[in-house]
Amino acid sequence: MNTIRQPLIPITDAGDDRVAEFRDIRERDLVGRQGLFIAEGRVVLRMLARSSHFTAQKILLLENRVTGMADVLSEFAADIPVMVCNADVMDSIAGFPMHRGVLAVGRAHAAPDFRKAVANLPEDALVLACNAISNHDNLGSLFRNAAAFSADLVCLDGQCCDPLYRKSIRVSVGAALTVPYVRGGDIGEMIDVLDNSGFDILALSPEGKVSILDIETRGRKALLVGTEGEGLPKSLMDRTGSVRIPQSSDFDSLNVATAAAIAMFCLKGRGDRVG
Repeated sequence: MNTIRQPLIPITDAGDDRVAEFRDIRERDLVGRQGLFIAEGRVVLRMLARSSHFTAQKILLLENRVTGMADVLSEFAADIPVMVCNADVMDSIAGFPMHRGVLAVGRAHAAPDFRKAVANLPEDALVLACNAISNHDNLGSLFRNAAAFSADLVCLDGQCCDPLYRKSIRVSVGAALTVPYVRGGDIGEMIDVLDNSGFDILALSPEGKVSILDIETRGRKALLVGTEGEGLPKSLMDRTGSVRIPQSSDFDSLNVATAAAIAMFCLKGRGDRVG
């Protein structure tokens, strides 16, 4: 049986300064505020506890969730403040009904250097490179799929939304806290670095010239995906190899996260290569 090591701090007033970071989280997300973000739910908190890229600063729990969270809390340091309140107070703090009753404030470590991160990848590395993914659900799903198919790195250009937005983390089921990622500026510069580092760059598009099923799976691969609707710019696809997923001619295209999952399975998931 797990013993809760952290002292439990009762919160009876939604205006208490100790819970200021949790206040009105739907309207006032913490992305971009000194590297802080909100993690929500039991599974996500466990991922945060095990992450080497992020640390928890404080935790807020519904009082009826404390006992059931003992095993998760045991994975956090004993000096992490754990605050406890009833449902009315938590709903007032968050600004909407918090049925999960499990929140944490996390802090991101210093971002890794993009070139160094790429250079240190293994010879059979799989990178997921994202251009202008602006939908938080899609970005969270892309991270979840990257984790499922053991992608070694996710590269985000400057037009992508932040994976540490609360909804992105939740949709990723915490994978945004465990899959290594880097953020850059221009996608063209990112492609240059990947190309110079020995990666075969494959732009995924319904108009791709080669079926993903016909791609050799050995060696370094970077799968390039673009935003919903517009897809990847033609200028990018002209610079790289382009691949497609065979599908019905009666339908336009797959969701970007679904398409990326299928493509990553084909590049790394066949046989015993996952894991």
